[in-house]
Parts: sequence; structure tokens; C-alpha cells
Amino acid sequence: MGIPGLEAAHIWISIPFSTFYIISLFGNSMVLFVVGKEQNLHKPMYLLLCMLALTDIGMSTSVIPKALCVFWFNLKGITLNGCLTQMFFIHAVSGMQSAVLVIMAFDRYVAICNPLRYATILTNARIAKLGLVGLIRAVLFILPLPLLLSRMPFCANHIIPHTYCEHIAVAKMSCGDITVNRTYGLVTALVVIWLDLILIALSYGLIIRAVLRISSKKDHQKALNTCTAHICVILMSYTPTLFSYLTQRFGQGIASYVHVTFANIYLLVPPMLNPIIYGVKSKELRDKVGKYTCRR
Repeated sequence: MGIPGLEAAHIWISIPFSTFYIISLFGNSMVLFVVGKEQNLHKPMYLLLCMLALTDIGMSTSVIPKALCVFWFNLKGITLNGCLTQMFFIHAVSGMQSAVLVIMAFDRYVAICNPLRYATILTNARIAKLGLVGLIRAVLFILPLPLLLSRMPFCANHIIPHTYCEHIAVAKMSCGDITVNRTYGLVTALVVIWLDLILIALSYGLIIRAVLRISSKKDHQKALNTCTAHICVILMSYTPTLFSYLTQRFGQGIASYVHVTFANIYLLVPPMLNPIIYGVKSKELRDKVGKYTCRR
């Protein structure tokens, strides 16, 4: 349906959708290109930035092209297999992005709390292995969602009141018992999102404790500055995600277009802003981007 209740404004809504998507593709592709070309950027932090950029591209590409087809051409149809495939990629990439943010928190913890051993603890190979573990975890946890739904009977109502095939929105179309689907979705959210948030909070708790032990205010500021970009990305990624998740399950009195709008925000805004934030906060990356974009 696109955004239920706002069908008359779909053309206007498509403007920020397409703009954010183009900026997201350009910014994240630029990060991947610059880090790939510059040998001195082949470091753990920039390898993590590349992982984040890939998840940003994957997340927005899973949703925006189909959403624009709805907004521009009123092409609302999608096959069941296509719907389940979209669902898998959206939730799997989201889980992978959460894993990358946890690894980034660990990276900042080692950089501040154990800087002398940073190069030996966080090698490129170890970061790649941690990324692979995050990918495997995302696939294993999310794969049952479309598999469980593919076995469910669907009623005459084949209308999804959403911009994309979100798990609960699709499950509600079934005329069978979706208790297992709801329970598994809740368990997955608890294990993936809440566990990751706890690990991130633990990392920053240890970082704050280490920073408070530093006597120099200048060193305080320097240490905290290394975390600013990551904290901004965490807030942008998790705040709309948690709000969307909670309103889907407990906000029965909230208008459907509010649910759908917030569900789209975390797929639109973070992928656009992440490369900008890291580009602004990382002088090394900013200089290299400038080297390619400002060439005569």
C-alpha cells in the first residue's frame, strides 16, 4: 500500500525517499571506493566503515526501489516469494548492521582502554572474522522468519499496509495461528537488538570509566572525540528501530501512517547520514575523499 492514509501525498513523499537514497548510494559508495583505493586506509576502523557502508547500501536498496515503484507508478503487486525474499534481506542486513556497531564499540574500547595493544588485538584478519560471525548470526536468526511464513495459509486479504514486506505486517495477513511467528520474532529481536545494545552499553561503560581515570581534561576530550561519530550512528540506528518495534507491538492506538513512517526512517536516514558523520569526524578519510572529489 505504500504509506496507508497518505496515498494522495505519495508523489511528494517520493521526493525525500529518492533524494535520501541517491545521497546514501553516493556517500557509501565513495567510502568504499576511497578505502579500497588508499592503501594507508586499510586499517580495522576503515574496514568496519566499509562493512557499515555495505549494510547501509543493502538496507536501503532492499526497500527504496520497490517503494518508488509504488509511489511513482502505483505498482503495488509483489509475489509471495518476492515478498519473503525482501523480508529476509531487510531483517538480515539490519541484524548485520547491528553486529557491525557492536564490533565498532569493541574497537573504540580497545583504542581507548588498551591503546598499546590495539594493533595486535584488532588486526584486519580478526575484524574480517568478527564481521563473518556477525553475518552468519544474522542469516541463521533471520532465515526462519520467511520459512515459517511460507508454510502459513494466507486469506483473501492480500494487502500489506506497509511500504515493504515487514515481518509482522505480512504475518497478520495469514488466517492461521501466528503465535509461533510472533514469539520467534520477539525472541530474535531480544537476542539480536537488545543483546547488542547491552554489549555496546558495556563497552561504553568501560570506556567512560577509563576516561574518568585520565587526569588531563585535554586527554578527556581527545578520548571522547574518538567515540562521537560512533555514538551518533548508534543513536540514529537504534532509536527509530526501537520506536518502530515497540509501536508495532504495543502502540495499537497510533495511526498506521505513523508506524510506517518510523519504520521507513531507520531504513532511510542512517544510511544517508552515516558516511557524512564519519567523513566529518575522520580527518584522514575526509582528506582522502577531498583528494578524489576536488581534483581538477
